[in-house]
Amino acid sequence: MEDGDPSRQTLTLARKFGEPRSVRIDAILPFAPDALATALAQAADELDASAVFAAGTERGNEVMARLAARMDLPFAANCIAAAPGDPVEVTRLRWGGSLLEEARLHSPRPLITVAPHTVAADDGSVPPEVDLHHPHDRDLTVRVSDHVEPSSAGVSLAAAKVIVSGGRGVGSKEGFAIIEELAALLGAAVGCSRAVTSAGWRPHTDQVGQTGTKVAPEVYIACGISGATQHMAGLKGAKRIVAINSDPQAPLMLNADYTVTGDLKEIVPAISAEIRKRR
Repeated sequence: MEDGDPSRQTLTLARKFGEPRSVRIDAILPFAPDALATALAQAADELDASAVFAAGTERGNEVMARLAARMDLPFAANCIAAAPGDPVEVTRLRWGGSLLEEARLHSPRPLITVAPHTVAADDGSVPPEVDLHHPHDRDLTVRVSDHVEPSSAGVSLAAAKVIVSGGRGVGSKEGFAIIEELAALLGAAVGCSRAVTSAGWRPHTDQVGQTGTKVAPEVYIACGISGATQHMAGLKGAKRIVAINSDPQAPLMLNADYTVTGDLKEIVPAISAEIRKRR
């Protein structure tokens, strides 16, 4: 349903259930989840689809939840594995990714979303697209009416190869100056924890985690972040995690690839200074 890696990962599981057909998430513009759900239901009936899959993104899960309500069928979200059968056996992420649940889905037409960055991407041919019916006006009541650009310029969290993120340990809104400085030197995006947005130090668009943006950078540098479950859920796609914290027993320190124990207000400027020196 979507461009990029999440849709390719979705195809990996979908091909186990037969030869797939596709519907783009932007097939109806502006984005209208009810209209897409109705179109998917019609397409699934016309094609006699054995299952319906989507990427487990915010929009993918929203459309599939509405589809499940319309079809009165169970819906398994954020799966990392699915095996066809009667019933279908699925493994899915629960509690922000802190545990895996194995479940059986009893349904004549399984509805499944695939958790991003958890399944190897499919490298096969792109499935042919389905021709959709024109949406009815009643299905356009809920739709995107406007886009508000993020207040901060620079690299977006979702696309960033490197992210420098700050948590409560940064201390204040002004304390993010050293985080921004290091990010600028690395060509990185600036991220933060939920505690930071709750304190009003950074906008919600900078938040990494289950209730923020799920990221998959090559390197994630966490400064003063303890590593709550909901934050760790947003990092599962990160290739390498570097944690800087005064508490060596903080959850993120215990799960990081590289750690630096100490005062971030000394360590981060020292890293920036060393980068400048080497240029």
